[in-house]
Amino acid sequence: MGNRGRPGERCRGWAHCAHRSASRTHVKAALHPQGASVYRPRRYLMCPPEHFRVTYSINPWMDLSKPVDVRLAMAQWSDLRDCYRSLGHTVDELTPHPDLPDLVFTANGGLVLEDRVLGARFAHPERYGEATVHEEWHRERGCVEFQRAQHTNEGEGDFAVTDRWLLAGHGFRSSPLAPQEAQEFFGRPVIALGLVNPRFYHLDTALCVLDDGTAGDGADGDGGSVRGREGSTVMYYPGAFSPGSRAVLERLFPDAIVAEEADALALGLNAVSDGHHVVLPQAAVGLLEPLRERGFEPVPVDLSELLKAGGSVKCCTAELR
Repeated sequence: MGNRGRPGERCRGWAHCAHRSASRTHVKAALHPQGASVYRPRRYLMCPPEHFRVTYSINPWMDLSKPVDVRLAMAQWSDLRDCYRSLGHTVDELTPHPDLPDLVFTANGGLVLEDRVLGARFAHPERYGEATVHEEWHRERGCVEFQRAQHTNEGEGDFAVTDRWLLAGHGFRSSPLAPQEAQEFFGRPVIALGLVNPRFYHLDTALCVLDDGTAGDGADGDGGSVRGREGSTVMYYPGAFSPGSRAVLERLFPDAIVAEEADALALGLNAVSDGHHVVLPQAAVGLLEPLRERGFEPVPVDLSELLKAGGSVKCCTAELR
């Protein structure tokens, strides 16, 4: 059903992506020697948007009056896939399905940790069939354990993995009971976060985990230190969360990058990080400098056509851990 990616394939869409990361060797050599960020090769699951369209509306971004250019969506998606490969990552692909236009958003199909999979249970009937496609793909590839969710959750759309916890969003798609189910299945502590703004209907539209919390101590060249601390780094938009959840995030991540509304509305937090490179929507210009200041390398991309369905970089990218 899927095709194994070729890690060395170069990015066709962005010259800067290919120039910076022409091979795995080049990527590793480009890391900050002070330990400012730690690159780790990843494995992703994606699905070409061959049947992408907006024929129903299940979030505020989906406007049935706006036409969709499938060829443009395919070109933008292909550039994203090729950029991942140029950065040294492996990309597997799901086979598109004509009756599932949102299958391109593979992050919603489940959460994978140590080859154990908690499958999605979608909130809207238009997407029910995607859960079966994802389950079949994981079972065919011999995952250690697959569990069908009992409570509504939309995979990495509402689950984010940090070094210590799982963060779990709820309020629009996932059930408030989903965090407990994930905790029992994975045996990891789960922090539940309430979402209150419908434009940020999934956690991955409002928060991005930037690293595994493995950055080390080191000098910044001016006698100071660079990210020498424990715990994952995140960036998030406070306006997406309930007051209590904002307080939790401030307590857990006091050094987080806090996004402005304009960058959040560009879905700038719907980003993917390998611990060093942060692939994010190109319109989120206000996040570029804060990321560089923390030792990350932002890689802006254009997924404007897929934004018509309320998705961007992370929505199109499931991580296979």
